[in-house]
Amino acid sequence: MAGRRLRSSTVVLGGMGLLALTITSCGSEPDKRCADRTTREPLPSSECRGGGGSGGSGGGRGAYYYGGSTSSYDGKVQGGSFDKSAVDRGGFGCSRAGGG
Repeated sequence: MAGRRLRSSTVVLGGMGLLALTITSCGSEPDKRCADRTTREPLPSSECRGGGGSGGSGGGRGAYYYGGSTSSYDGKVQGGSFDKSAVDRGGFGCSRAGGG
């Protein structure tokens, strides 16, 4: 009987882990980094301060670049977008429909 209880608790714990993964993947924001729109070179966050959204009308010459990564070759941002709505962070169990 002790073996059966262990299996039941393992299933419950596994289910809770899956639920936690689903909740965190649906609600997370895409990564963002400040970059120059023309050269795609990373900038200090002070160059993008206050420029949320896709307009990039922050306090400097930069705009937030969402998703993607920084190239190890030339140090420029790649694989994402300056338009936050173009970067979909939907995970397991997330619906693409919804407000934005």
